Parts: sequence; structure tokens; C-alpha cells
Amino acid sequence: MKNIFNILFFICLNCFGQNSNVLENKIYESIDQLVTNPSKENLQISTNSEKIFSKSAISKPELLALTILECNKAFYENQFGKTNYAISSYEKAWQIFQKNKLKNYDIIEYCLKPLGNLYTIIGDYDNAENTIKQYYFIANNSNNQEHKIASILNLSNVYQSSGRIENAIDLLNNTINNEVLSTLQKGVLLNNLGSNYMLNNNFELAKSTLELSVSELKKQKNQSQLLSNSYRNLATIYAKGNDLVKAKKYFNEAKKIFFTSKNEPRKIAKLHYEEALLYFQEKNLKATTIAITSVFKVLVPNFNANKNILPEQKTIYAETVLTDALDLQAAVFYEQKNYKKTVEAYKLSFYIDDLFQSLLVYENSKIINQVSSRNRTEKCLSVLVFLYKKEKNSNYITDAFLLSEKSKASVLQSYISKSKNTSQKEKALIEKVHIHYSEIIKEQQKGNLADISKINKIIEEQNNLMLHLKSMRPLISNNKKQDIDLESLFKKLKNDNATMVSYFSGFENLYAFTIQNSKIMMEKFIVMDNKINVFLNYFSTSEKITNDISGYAKTSFELYSNLKLSRIKNQKNLIVIPDGKLNFIPFEALITKKSTTTNFAKMHYLLNDFTIAYNNSVSFYLNGGIHKKTKNTVLGMFPVFENTDSALTFSKDELNAIKKNFEGNYFENDKATFSNFKQNASQYSILHLSTHASSGDIYDSASIKFFDQDILYSELYNININPNLVVLSACETGLGKLFKGEGAMSVARGFQFAGAQNLLFSLWKVNDFTTSKLMENFYNNIHKNEPYFESIANAKHQFLNDKTISNVKKSPYYWAPFVYYGSLENNNESKLRLWALGLLSLVGIAFLFWKKYKKSKTP
Repeated sequence: MKNIFNILFFICLNCFGQNSNVLENKIYESIDQLVTNPSKENLQISTNSEKIFSKSAISKPELLALTILECNKAFYENQFGKTNYAISSYEKAWQIFQKNKLKNYDIIEYCLKPLGNLYTIIGDYDNAENTIKQYYFIANNSNNQEHKIASILNLSNVYQSSGRIENAIDLLNNTINNEVLSTLQKGVLLNNLGSNYMLNNNFELAKSTLELSVSELKKQKNQSQLLSNSYRNLATIYAKGNDLVKAKKYFNEAKKIFFTSKNEPRKIAKLHYEEALLYFQEKNLKATTIAITSVFKVLVPNFNANKNILPEQKTIYAETVLTDALDLQAAVFYEQKNYKKTVEAYKLSFYIDDLFQSLLVYENSKIINQVSSRNRTEKCLSVLVFLYKKEKNSNYITDAFLLSEKSKASVLQSYISKSKNTSQKEKALIEKVHIHYSEIIKEQQKGNLADISKINKIIEEQNNLMLHLKSMRPLISNNKKQDIDLESLFKKLKNDNATMVSYFSGFENLYAFTIQNSKIMMEKFIVMDNKINVFLNYFSTSEKITNDISGYAKTSFELYSNLKLSRIKNQKNLIVIPDGKLNFIPFEALITKKSTTTNFAKMHYLLNDFTIAYNNSVSFYLNGGIHKKTKNTVLGMFPVFENTDSALTFSKDELNAIKKNFEGNYFENDKATFSNFKQNASQYSILHLSTHASSGDIYDSASIKFFDQDILYSELYNININPNLVVLSACETGLGKLFKGEGAMSVARGFQFAGAQNLLFSLWKVNDFTTSKLMENFYNNIHKNEPYFESIANAKHQFLNDKTISNVKKSPYYWAPFVYYGSLENNNESKLRLWALGLLSLVGIAFLFWKKYKKSKTP
């Protein structure tokens, strides 16, 4: 009846639209109905009404009423577990309020603060940070100290949740020491500061800070919830120190205070979860399960604990407390030796992870969420391996392999696959968002000279673009990661005459999955980051290896042995899918046989055993390929930087060697600009950049240098390219901030985002002369129709066998930096060409013999 009434009202409104108060009053009536009796039914009525109201609201009073309706609707959507709908409603409210320059409503308190908090909860840290900084700017300009301190508090939560603990500590300390604070504000800020000290493993400072927080909050009346939070943090600290008596004392005090007032369901569930953690630490598994069940009863609709300990997949949704509870229940099952139930619980957590990913827009937030699930992946792998050893069922190894691959470059893979079906309008919005993101980073890199007002303006524009972009996408999307088609994988490996080794680098263990002859084998060993670091250190300068040849040979052989690569037999080609720090290992340079020789050319490298190609994941290998074009043409960028300290003297030799064999467009010196590159990149099959690049550091992003400017890796995302090959003949183009599973945030990644499937890039600072020699050999080999991955392997062999190059320059430092990621190009075409030439030669020889024979027979 309500729906019918709303439809009739809408018809009447169109007939008698002169009275604007009618619509305004009707909207407020809808708000009153929802607030007076908040239920799922009334929430649905409000949602239906809002759709009607939004079509007719024109005047500012009507639009303000609509804004208030959206905010109230969002509040109750969140209460009923519809997080993504709540976020959407808050976003609509902010768009209406901002676009129409409305006033007389506390948009920060009722919209932006809860919106920023919801972004934080779902792991959308970029949107959370942007939203909070926006209302900080508003509060600061209007001298609203309450909102200003709230924004600082919430921003510290974003930093804490996204792993930027030092940023959170600096922000909170600066605020406590420099701002005029009420007792309540100081108490809350101290609580957050203590929590961050705890995460930074500074437990004594955390305790004293939290005790100060308790002291401040006790001075305030009716602040039981805030005081409860400080007690709970103290309980967590003592639990971490295994002082469970004090932990329970503080927790029980917190629990007693907590239930003196009404609380949101999510907060109640979180309290039950924290209690379950304490029980688990006491080894009281029964009490742990009871407390977890309480979490499910609060958060999961119609949960029946008598029917199943775990909720059904169709009843769960994107909620971090649910994920935490499921992971803890998995740990309980593991302790009870119920391993199959352990896997079942983890699968539900992974399902929620997928839901979270579907809600996110920004790459950074997606990566942080993906990385956060790696610990669970490792635990699940351990259980699957145990089940395999117990039951001797190879399906568990297959499941382990498929699970490990779901965490490999998933953000990059998702972006590439979705971009194929993205409209031009959406692509244009994405490009603008990326441009603004890069502008913010570049301005922030100026440090104290950064223009804060400019950054805030860009954030505002970026946020508006993001809201527009999200409005074009469905609220619920299918983000389930598809399993790899194993039959297709086995077939492709057979056709490529290749073996694949795919690594998963966990916190405790390293897993190596070897796929050979349609079988999956697995090795598990302790993480060897220290050994990898020792090996990589040899490539930090050009002298390290030559000054300690025997040490390099020993370290290299040990790493080769530890990685169990000797088990690979009878294959020509090797595909490596690295993970973690293995992303920075040049596998070709691993020594496979012990030797005392100091002659680098005579050492036995893995390069001698296999032709090696790398890939980000199995999916990249399966979906990669070579675009069919009439012939190879090159777009070359050679800024050279003549008469500067950064001059690339041998870059011209590189240029001349390529021009000798390939037609193309070659930009030199001041013509090698980013603009010229963007305008021409889509027209050529090979993109070659001979320049400087940097992997960045903890503050700065990876970048590549054109003649006129440095370009961040993220600025490459939206260039229009579709090449067969990208060659990054520059330093450190494969290095950047490393995320396990996702890889390095490098210049190479920027080109992959833009659409490059096959790339040649470097893993350390390269030498100008030796690089030009390698590139000359590489392009000569391509000119002979050799596949790309064979061309670079043969170029390295040719370099080692070149008698004009000294032994010192044959150190792996000089020939091993460039690695090829991409397809094992099907060279049947070149084989066919060779076969045809051979046949023609035979025909020609036969014809000459025939002519000679005829002549001899002539009288």
C-alpha cells in the first residue's frame, strides 16, 4: 500500500507541481517514518520513495530534504548490514549537497564522518583518506575545532588500518602536543596513540599512554563507550604479553561498561570477537566457539547455530568482523584437528575478501586488501599440504596450487580484464582519476614546499570523479576469481615445450609448484629471505661480484639448490612465476654446478640449461600472446641527455644498431618527450625506451625519464598502446615498492597496466656500454625471426662468448639485469619460413644438377 501511495503521490506531484512544499514535506514524512520505526520494511519503503523524490526535487529546500533522507537511509542500511548500499547513499547525499551548494545541515557529522569511517571499514583507504581530508579542510576553514579533531582521529584510523603506523603516531603526537583539546578529545586521541604504539610493538609506551587515556576519560560523564575502548586496548596489550589474568580483568571491566548503553550491532559483534580471542589464547576452544557464535548471531541474518557452526555463504556479506570471526573459527577447527572444516571456514573468508574487492576503486586499496589476506592463504596452504600427506590425494596439491595463484597479480589482472569491457566514458573518468592521483603524489613530494590548498583542490576534484565513476557501476558485482583451466595450462606448456615453476612466498614458508608433463608437484621450505638478500647484494654495485667471485659462485649455487630447480628435466624452456623477493632474482644467473673457475664465461648458469621467460601469474601466461602485425616496426625514445652529468653516451650505438634492422620512428635528444611518445605509441609493434629510470624509495614512486619530464609509473596506466613488445633499456625498470603476490610497483607495471603483454626490463642499475651490446645482439636476433624470449637468452650467450669483451665485463652484473616477461612466442611461422627456404634451396640445387645433367647428354 505504501508503494502504491508513493506512486500516486508522484503522479499528483507532476499534476500539481506548483506547491514545492508538498514534496519537501513528503520527504520529511518519509524520514520520520523510518526514524520512528526503523525496520527492513520501512527501509525498503524509504528506498522506493527516494527513487521517486530524486526525480522531482528541484528547489534547494527539496534537495536539502533529499540529502537528509539519503543520510538517514544510509545510517539504517549500515545498521542492517547493507554496507555497500549505505556507502552509496552517503555518496549521493554528499553529491547533492556539494553540487547544489546547500547549507543549514551538518554534512560533516551526518554524512562525511560516517562515510569516511565506512570506507575505512571496507578497506577503501584512498577514498577514506580523501573524504576525511576534505572535511578537515572544511572544518579548518570554518574554525570548527570539534570536526577538525574528529577528522584527525579518523585519519589516524586510516593510517593504522592501512599499515602506516608511523604516520598515525606522528599525526596523533603532533595534535596532542600542539592543538587546544578538551579532556574528552585528549582521552580519545591518547587511546588511538596507545593502540598504534601497541601495533608498533612498543608495549610499555602503549600501556602508559592508554592509562593516561583512561585517566582523562574517567573525568567525563556519559562516555562509557570511549572508556571501554581504552580498557579493551589494555586487555589486548596484556594478552600479547601472555598476562591473561590482567587481560581478562581489563576486558571484563570494558564489557561491564560497554553494556551500560545501547550499541550498534557491529560494535557488539566486535566485543564478542575480542572475547573469543581471549578464550582462544587460554586454549578454551569451547568458549571460543560460543563467543564466535555470538558474533554470527548478531551479524548474520537468521543464523542457526544448531544447524551449522558456520554461516551459509549466501547469508554473509562484506564485513571485517565476520572475516575475523571466520578466521578465528578456522583456527579453532585446526586445533581440534578438523582440517576439512578449517578449509571450509577459510573459503568463506576468501569469499568475503572478494566482496570487499568489488567495492573498491583505487589500486592502492585493492592491493592492501589483497596483501592482508596472504596470511590466511599461507595457513590454508599448510592445511591442504597436511591433508595431502595424510590422505595421499593429489587433489589437495591441485587445490593448493589454484589457491596460491588467486593471490598472484590479481589487482593487475582484474584491471586488464575489466578494461576490455569498459566504456570510453568510464575509461576517460579512470584516466582523470589517475592523473589527479599522480598530481597529488608529485605535489606531496615537494615536502615543506607543497601547496596544501592545491592538494585539497585536486583531492576534491578526484573525489567528485570517483563518485561519478562509482555511480556508473553496479552496487553488487561478480568479483569471484575464476580458477585456472588446468587442461589449457597443460596443453600450452606441452606446445611450448616448457616447464613452469610458480612460487608462493609466505611469512613462514615458501612454496614451489612445478608443472611438468601434465602433473603438479610441490615443494615446501622455510622462507629464505636472508639467503635471497645475500645473493641480491652481489648486484648492488658492479664490483661486488668481481671482488668476491668464489663467494658469488657459492651463494648462487646454494640458492639454486634451495629452490629445488634441479628436479626439472628434459625440457627446453622454463617459465618462472616469482613471488616476494624472488621477483628481483635473475634466475638465469644462478649457478647450477660447483666450480672454482674465475672465468665468468665458463661458469655453468641456469641460462645454459633453459631458455627462461617470466610471468606475473599463470593467468598472464595463459592469456598472453603476440599480436599479428605485418612486420616489426619500432618507436624509439633516445633522450641521450648530451652535455649533462646524466649523458647516455652509448645510447646512440644502441639506436644505430636497432635502426639498421628495423623501420620506425626514432626520437632523439629534445624530441624524446613524453608527448611525442604518447602520440605515437599506438602505431608501432615494438616500443623501445633507452633512458634513465628510478625504482623510487619509501617516499617516492618509481619513474622513468623523458627529455622533458620524469613520469611516475602510475602516469603510464592510461597511455594508448597495444604493442608486441616493450623494451625498457634503463635502470631499475622492474623495481619498486614490493607487495607479495602483486609484485613491484615499477615502471614495467605501468606499461602492463597500459596493455603491454611482453616486456624486457631491468632489475638493477645497468651499465650504458654493456646494455648497448646486449640490445644490439637482442635486436639482431629478433631480425632473424627468433622469438623474443629466445632472442634475449641468445643475446646473453653471445655476450658471454664475445672475445672482445673482458672477463670483468662478463660478470652477471653486466649481462643478467634484463629479464623477459611474457609469451613464449610461437615460432612456427619462422620455422615454416625456414622450411620453405630450405625447400626452395633443395629445388634450386636439383634444378642446377638437372641442367648440368642435360648439358652432359647433349651431343
